[in-house]
Amino acid sequence: MANAGVNTITHSSAVTEDEYDAQFSINARGVFFGVQKLIPLMRDGGAVILTGSIASEKVLEGHAVYAGSKAAIGAFARSWAIELKSRRIRVNVLSPGPVDTAILDKLGVPAEMRASFEKSMAEAIPLGRMGQPEELAKAALFLASDASSFVTGVNLRVDGGMALL
Repeated sequence: MANAGVNTITHSSAVTEDEYDAQFSINARGVFFGVQKLIPLMRDGGAVILTGSIASEKVLEGHAVYAGSKAAIGAFARSWAIELKSRRIRVNVLSPGPVDTAILDKLGVPAEMRASFEKSMAEAIPLGRMGQPEELAKAALFLASDASSFVTGVNLRVDGGMALL
């Protein structure tokens, strides 16, 4: 599993070259070269899971650079799914939506505002709540297992339907 992600929420008109380079370096370049080094070590018939984001499909203000860097992940997965077909290595993307984790604290949401933040997030999700880490783990296990033996090059959104709105 290749999981990398940083996001600086900045309006496109204010993004600096350094911010752009930092996000693409970690989110796209890091994943690309990490997987490139991993592939020769993998057994045939294995599975690679890349962490994407629904931001690559759902327009969120201030997320243009992050969205672009995560869209690159989908392009990598589709390309590698074809390039690795002779080895039967499946490559897929797992794109989470809002998940209830400690990352919310890192986003700078004060403790006293967390409940209202979570409520507003839940209202933007068709299933009416944020995801739980265990739900993403189950999706990753599916993509890693033989249960998904005929699945490659897909972007599995685990977002409660948020990308649909």
